[in-house]
Amino acid sequence: MPSPSPAASAAPAPSGAAAPSATATAPVPTAPERASRRTLTAAVVQAAAPLFDTPAALARAEELIRAAVRDRGAELVILPEAFLGGYPKGLDFGITVGSRTPEGRELFRRYHAAAIEESGPEVGALAALTAELGCHAVVGAVERSGGTLYCVALFFGPSGYLGLRRKLMPTAAERYLWGQGDGSTLPVVDTGAARVAAGICWENYMPLFRAALYAKGVDVWCAPTVDDRDAWQATMRHIALEGRCFVLAAAPYLRRGALPPDLHPVQGDAPDTVLIGGGSVIVSPLGEVLAGPLRDGEGILTAELDLDDLARARFDFDPVGHYARPDVFTLHVDESARTPVYGG
Repeated sequence: MPSPSPAASAAPAPSGAAAPSATATAPVPTAPERASRRTLTAAVVQAAAPLFDTPAALARAEELIRAAVRDRGAELVILPEAFLGGYPKGLDFGITVGSRTPEGRELFRRYHAAAIEESGPEVGALAALTAELGCHAVVGAVERSGGTLYCVALFFGPSGYLGLRRKLMPTAAERYLWGQGDGSTLPVVDTGAARVAAGICWENYMPLFRAALYAKGVDVWCAPTVDDRDAWQATMRHIALEGRCFVLAAAPYLRRGALPPDLHPVQGDAPDTVLIGGGSVIVSPLGEVLAGPLRDGEGILTAELDLDDLARARFDFDPVGHYARPDVFTLHVDESARTPVYGG
């Protein structure tokens, strides 16, 4: 029988962000029960950062991580997809099939300039922050590598910067902007309490990708995303059930008024127009919603994850263990780096 759900709650993000739509509270264990449990306090941040303003985006990320750790007791903090570098929802970059415009090229130049580099000061600043706070964090970002941009998840811990994941398959028009990652960035980070991995937005719909990470023993599945549809909630609950892992989905809440005034998203120019509507959520390994989904504003969801629920959930299902059939199905994963030019 599954244990009681961990205590979960929602709190507004700092800096005057809109209050979250709901607060969820589950039964709290007694003191003896709590003393015998292995737990991890996780925080999912629903917020957005200024587009094309990297220093302001970094300051916002630092503020939110500090708030999650200081005010909510978080040991693991998740920020949304492309939080650093920005997600340009509703912009077309002057592209039609077979044609690009000078204005679109200039817009891409601005986007390219706002991206971060793995060896850059933004990564260094966040590494110093998690070392100072003694926490782990997974931060969505747009990485610049030469002339190509990648959507990435950056991993940080008490020892500093731990590595990144590049999104394998940008979705639809994202392919105008971002390159494809390869199998060399599929890390699962061991925090000492749990093994943490990340699936970025619609990567979560790739069954072979999910199987590859399940095989690495993921306990906490982080899903930085911009998908705010109701249907996304079913996906997050399915992955929790399929992988028998906790799922932490972090989505932005973004209004038109947060974009520079010279940009004109297809959704319209009314300042209160919602471009990305959130939907952040925390799910247990048996598919129970522990916190969220968060709607109608920015906020921070937190939940105390009972890590013993992992074994309880895997009692009757383990997708890469006792419920697998390697005599019938096998998967080969190429984790080599794919470099276009070798030697030199």
